[in-house]
Amino acid sequence: MSVRIALCQLNLTVGDLVGNADAIIAALAEAESQGCDLALFPEQSISGYPAEDLWLKPAFVEDCRVQLDRVAAATSSCAAVVGFPDGQGDRVFNGAAVLAGGRVHGVAHKRELPNYTVFDENRYFLAGQGSMNLYEIAGVAMGVSICEDLWVSGGPCNQLAAGGAQIILNINASPYRAAKRLRRNEIVCTRGRETGVPIAYVNLVGGQDELVFDGDSVVVNADGEIVGRAGQFTEEVYVIDIDPTPVRDVPQHFPVVHVTDAPTGERPILTTTTVDELSPLAEIYAAIVTGTRDYVHKNGFTDIALGLSGGIDSALVAVVAADALGADHVHTVAMPSRFSSPHSLGDAERLALNLGCDHRVIEIEPAHSAMLNMLAPSFVGHEADVTEENLQSRIRGVLLMALANKFRWLVLTTGNKSETAVGYSTLYGDTAGAFAVIKDLWKLTVYDLCRWRNEQAGYELIPESIITKAPSAELRPDQRDDQSLPPYEVLDPLLIEIVEKGRTARELIADGHDEAIVKRLTRLVGIAEFKRRQSPIGPRVSPKAFGKDRRVPITSRYRGH
Repeated sequence: MSVRIALCQLNLTVGDLVGNADAIIAALAEAESQGCDLALFPEQSISGYPAEDLWLKPAFVEDCRVQLDRVAAATSSCAAVVGFPDGQGDRVFNGAAVLAGGRVHGVAHKRELPNYTVFDENRYFLAGQGSMNLYEIAGVAMGVSICEDLWVSGGPCNQLAAGGAQIILNINASPYRAAKRLRRNEIVCTRGRETGVPIAYVNLVGGQDELVFDGDSVVVNADGEIVGRAGQFTEEVYVIDIDPTPVRDVPQHFPVVHVTDAPTGERPILTTTTVDELSPLAEIYAAIVTGTRDYVHKNGFTDIALGLSGGIDSALVAVVAADALGADHVHTVAMPSRFSSPHSLGDAERLALNLGCDHRVIEIEPAHSAMLNMLAPSFVGHEADVTEENLQSRIRGVLLMALANKFRWLVLTTGNKSETAVGYSTLYGDTAGAFAVIKDLWKLTVYDLCRWRNEQAGYELIPESIITKAPSAELRPDQRDDQSLPPYEVLDPLLIEIVEKGRTARELIADGHDEAIVKRLTRLVGIAEFKRRQSPIGPRVSPKAFGKDRRVPITSRYRGH
């Protein structure tokens, strides 16, 4: 007989222990209404993921246990597997509690702790050790595993199968990056084929600081074939009937903890829908929309402000903000100086009108002139340079922050990854704000997403003139980005090699790249680290993002030449 399992793909919030427990209880009730035998919830559902140093607070871990017990009390015949920090004395484990009939039947501990890229689990948890149990749910022996346990060939999932598991349950908080879902699905399918046991894989969804979780929960059968899939970047309770592997004669059966009996009687007829997979650009766009929406809302805000210059970067940020929050919660500000072109002001106004958001124009010339006059005595004998240019950006930052303070808005910054990599930004100017929406998007990807978004709209939501104009900061007459930087078609591929692949100048020069350009770029990337450390976080979508994903010293003379 098949087992009906609900993959409860929830958007939870770090530290909102009561709210998370409420969401789990509500999803459990929905699973029960559909006749489910079991409801699976993401890794660290109670605490939210990653709770970082909150996990080091004994009181926090104790409070998580209080909420876990509240969830347990709400269970009846439908079992639940819920992630939480399991504190045992001065030790904390990444745990998965098996609940049913109003109580906790047992806890499985994560055995493989990731400690790479954005993960620091060795800092917070002890690895599970000792014997493993199986849990008899709806008359079927099930093995419980957590995230990384699935990624290790011959690891905990293989051991559970060898110990007699008929279904393997795997709860996750696996953050998004472009194309990761392909690798993730490959791993789940491979483990299904290796073990010969169906696997139910549930993942977290939503934004948490710079991380975005994409859901995309799946079920694979004993042949390693995907037979069910929840949506990407959507919160849902996905219900599916799974045929367990028959009881097998294995060398040594693991101990089995009885949780619930096999179901009797009829249950509601199940209609399972097929979810279309998102295209690569649609995935990235959904990730930055999700990250932006959750950063704003989970921090208690409703509205945002951003400087709308008429350029492509601020245009994309404005559209993302409108899609994430609703246009009536987006406030765009054009702040022209003596160097701003009329066509840029017109493009900004057209875009704001297309979006239907609040738009205002604040001239910065009075402030710029006043500051130049104030500094004139100190600047006697020195030619004008980027100092005077950067004043304009810093004035704009002050104005945006003033509006944000007055109206309780969050400021979104508009710098892309190409600019962030080489420091093509003004500290305390265009880097001033709360969240950097396109911080992890290369400039060429910004262009791709703008074109893609217009295709989805079916018209020029983003005016074509914004997409086709030469990029410019407009801080001096006739300024263009390519006067300060190589063309983005040259710049971005080299920066991907330097930043995401960690290659040195020496290696790139040996590959035949222009020596002068390579040495200049590696120097710019190195000396811009102090700016990046002081800039706001943004949603991670690449294999290696600036932030907790990439950690290099600010003070360093190594350039790899």
